[in-house]
Amino acid sequence: MHLSSLPGDQGIGTMGKSAHEFVDFLEKAGQSVWQLLPVVPTSYGDSPYASFSTFAGNPYFIDLDLLAEDGLLKEGEYETVDWGGDPEHVDYGALYNNRTKVLRKAASRLLENKPDEYYEFLEENYDWLPDYALFMALKDKNGGKSWLEWEDDERNYGTEAVTRLAEQYRDDVDFYEAVQYLFFKQWKELRNYANGKGIDIIGDLPIYVALDSVDAWSHPELFQLDENRQPIAVAGCPPDGFSADGQLWGNPLYDWDYHKNSGYDWWLRRIQYLTKLYNIIRIDHFRGFDSYYAIPYGSTTAKNGEWKKGPGMDLFDKVKEKVPEGKIIAEDLGFLTDSVRKLLKDTGYPGMKILQFAFDSRDGNNNEYLPFNYPVNSVAYTGTHDNQTIMGWFETAPRESVKFAEEYLRISEDDEKNWIMMRELMASPSELSILTGQDLLGLGDESRMNTPSTVGINWTWRSLPGKFTDELADKLCHYTALYGRLPQKTAEEAKAEEATA
Repeated sequence: MHLSSLPGDQGIGTMGKSAHEFVDFLEKAGQSVWQLLPVVPTSYGDSPYASFSTFAGNPYFIDLDLLAEDGLLKEGEYETVDWGGDPEHVDYGALYNNRTKVLRKAASRLLENKPDEYYEFLEENYDWLPDYALFMALKDKNGGKSWLEWEDDERNYGTEAVTRLAEQYRDDVDFYEAVQYLFFKQWKELRNYANGKGIDIIGDLPIYVALDSVDAWSHPELFQLDENRQPIAVAGCPPDGFSADGQLWGNPLYDWDYHKNSGYDWWLRRIQYLTKLYNIIRIDHFRGFDSYYAIPYGSTTAKNGEWKKGPGMDLFDKVKEKVPEGKIIAEDLGFLTDSVRKLLKDTGYPGMKILQFAFDSRDGNNNEYLPFNYPVNSVAYTGTHDNQTIMGWFETAPRESVKFAEEYLRISEDDEKNWIMMRELMASPSELSILTGQDLLGLGDESRMNTPSTVGINWTWRSLPGKFTDELADKLCHYTALYGRLPQKTAEEAKAEEATA
């Protein structure tokens, strides 16, 4: 359940009341984790997997009521703003046009009277924050254009130019730094609230960064770029049964020789950073570390790409050495080879199992996504943000697959298909099972988060207020207990309950 999908009257889910109430729901429902999509700023297409920064937080998630409580906003400055007219969908255009205006008011008041914590925040995040703030200031100055279209003195990142430009656009740089302080202040409060309720937050580490990002602008050496800082090749995946042209993602590819020679410093800093942000990290597109699909820059489809060798275990040996406390889930979906499977085994990370993939009638009981085939060291999902909802799948999947699922799951005509499938998942051997908010609510594909290879229709779904009820929490808690998945009480909690009884 992504932050953006939470209900509320600010156009998008935020880190305020609705997020805290959702944590309360999870606690009442006996849950122990809450998984989110990346919480980074979104760029063109609104995807959290295409961000202007791999380190920054999304300003849209800053709760305006909390800013008012802190004295940084007045209620009249945001309550009558047009955040979009559909409470079930995010209007990113309305947010883009109006959110920054409101945040500038809050930031100006913060900057007039900076608390000590503000200076500590700037110091703790010095390795990425100044570059991000300047990058965003320059984007504003250039009307939102990609950095590849800027004038040479702005486009070609260098020490002298950066110092001069940072002073030239000081007010805007200060604004973007202040907004990040506000984001991470609220994020820290939300995470502490969740952790205090016994709920860990699973966050996402996208393997790739966007071409139009501060990462590519300020650190071109990390990527396969030519002397003009244009990509040599870009990321994607080859044609398959779902897409005849494959998927052309367009992200710049890493220069893995450079990363190896630097001791994977950027990757280690990135993972260390995310272990402080989240309790558990899900690494997206894990198979790309074994081998990655490189598509010549300028291609219109992914047909002409080729597989190239990734860093493999050499990177993850360093991760285990430098970030031994990191809890990691590997998203091992897609085209898997023996070498990908070996890499997953060698890391020891749990992979992902998707129940919707289990019922291809052509595979029979050899399908690795059938629950009885799940290893204990895995995380089982009904579906991901890229999949249909359970109810949507039953409506549109091939008839033979639906028939197989109904027989396997022992579904009768009047059964709640979403609950039957979720219960099957909870009964699996997997160490952790994760359900989606849409499936808990029994929604169809109108609530689907993302349809790969499409643009303009994704990442917008929001729940209406009052849907995550006490009755739903009790029902979920009952089945969680039935399948032995309630969080284990600590000895102190058990003793305290005993004494109270």
